[in-house]
Amino acid sequence: MTRKADRDQIRRQNRSIVLQALRRNGPMARIDLGQMTRLSPATVTAITSDLLDQGLILSLESEEPKTPQARGRPRTLLKLNPDAVYTVGVRLSVNNIDMSLVNFSGEVTREKRTHFDSASADAASFPKTLTDAIRLFLQEAGIGPSRVREIGVAAQGVVETETGVVAWSPAFAGRKIPVVKPLQSAFGAECYISNDTNMITEALHWSDPNRYSGTFAVIMLDYGVGMGLYLNNQLFAGASGTAAEFGHANHIPGGALCRCGKKGCLEAYLSDYALVRAASHLPENTDPISIEAGVSGLARLIELASSGDENALKAFHEAGRVLGYGLARVIAMIDPKRLVLTGAAMRAFSFMEKGMWEGLEEALVADLRNNFSLDVMPWNEDFIRSGLIAQSMERLDKDFLGNATPASSRVSRTDSSEIPA
Repeated sequence: MTRKADRDQIRRQNRSIVLQALRRNGPMARIDLGQMTRLSPATVTAITSDLLDQGLILSLESEEPKTPQARGRPRTLLKLNPDAVYTVGVRLSVNNIDMSLVNFSGEVTREKRTHFDSASADAASFPKTLTDAIRLFLQEAGIGPSRVREIGVAAQGVVETETGVVAWSPAFAGRKIPVVKPLQSAFGAECYISNDTNMITEALHWSDPNRYSGTFAVIMLDYGVGMGLYLNNQLFAGASGTAAEFGHANHIPGGALCRCGKKGCLEAYLSDYALVRAASHLPENTDPISIEAGVSGLARLIELASSGDENALKAFHEAGRVLGYGLARVIAMIDPKRLVLTGAAMRAFSFMEKGMWEGLEEALVADLRNNFSLDVMPWNEDFIRSGLIAQSMERLDKDFLGNATPASSRVSRTDSSEIPA
């Protein structure tokens, strides 16, 4: 049984390698697929034959120009069948549901933003709001639910991937918002949910696996403060799926009031409302809900700092020191080879940078401070959608069998560690 399981795993992995090569590089001949994937010609032939039978790839004649030196028929190229299956990517944020329809080539064919009232959304009301929004989205796209294989959801806040629940998020008035079960019941599709910063981490790994691999961390400073972790080449979510809640780790016991209701969280010193609160000299126990922050509030604060306003400059500098202390803990615990800072607040990084390095120097010995690289990336909301797509395509490549007979019912050869899919 163990040997058969190992063979199945290798078969699925080889299949995924071929599909990813076609998705990244477009139509290719079998010989080119073999050279790119380093799989043997026999393995490539077996895999692609199955994929053709399953309707997951298509064959087409090469359009290479004919020359007097060319002999024989044009080469046959293989390409993904974009209409083989669809997935839906959903991002949940304050007052917004962002939806993307994605084909099997990983291309976004349609997108839409629907608004809802975060101030009243709770476990009783939101599941219907979400399912109704997705149902209308598919109707407008002319795609029947039966053609949707998977729905992937990314949400702000504390997300329990194992239970499919948003435990807490600034996007909702209530807690323990069920997402996965209502969607599975409504559409009969596989459904997955993750923290939005995890999806940024996944997107970076997909876009540049040479740079973003092994062990690295992504910290997003925005409406809240989030973290995504890649540990030993695997996205890390923890036992219940709620890791890594960097923003809600305590910085100062009994300190500033956080939006989650606790006091002293890192978010209470680093998020948009925390920066506005500090620059305005509001008491640390001022309720974040009452603070006018968000995109416009942060933009105003950046303008003030740019013009030399001392209160704004001090708020950013002190936030940088807090960030440095937080990063020191991450470095000491997991020894990442790279740290990535992103989010809307990175527009103000020049005002935070000096404080950040001061905090790191105070909190961490020099030997540990010299072991990582730092990337500061401009914020791009497409990171989250790209991460959802990358995860979804990876699952489909290994598991989706299209129109063919299930692989378990076919006879296969197993004569080496390189097993045809």
